[in-house]
Amino acid sequence: MKSFDEFVKKGVIRKGSPQPSMAKDLIERAEHKENNLKERIEKIRLKEENANDFIEDCYSILMSLIRSKLFSDGYNPSGYGAHEAEISFMKNLGFDEKDIVFMDELRKFRNQINYEGKKFDKEYAEKVIEFTKRIYLELKIIITKNK
Repeated sequence: MKSFDEFVKKGVIRKGSPQPSMAKDLIERAEHKENNLKERIEKIRLKEENANDFIEDCYSILMSLIRSKLFSDGYNPSGYGAHEAEISFMKNLGFDEKDIVFMDELRKFRNQINYEGKKFDKEYAEKVIEFTKRIYLELKIIITKNK
């Protein structure tokens, strides 16, 4: 994966003024979706039939938090490669390579779900949920610490 600075140089990420209200809205969105995820895990339960739904939701939750941090730091991602650039920002936040690689894999798999109709199994969705729980907490700490 390219470095975050490479995405900035290519213009996929533009540096500007911090956008605290947009960052706040994205945090609220992530919190809302994370609460819904917990409720769905409890009430609906993860099954083979809904594994993709859980995977997509997990991706959305984590990306909302990453974007929140980007906007609060004055970065604006857009265009082709924006999702990859946002994930590369995780390195700047101190995440290790293993977590960044998993998140990028999740990005690719989420695209396969949306654009190719690929189906993932319950076992993979369980891994994604556990990853999301851990990374969600780490991102919240990073976001809160730097306010």
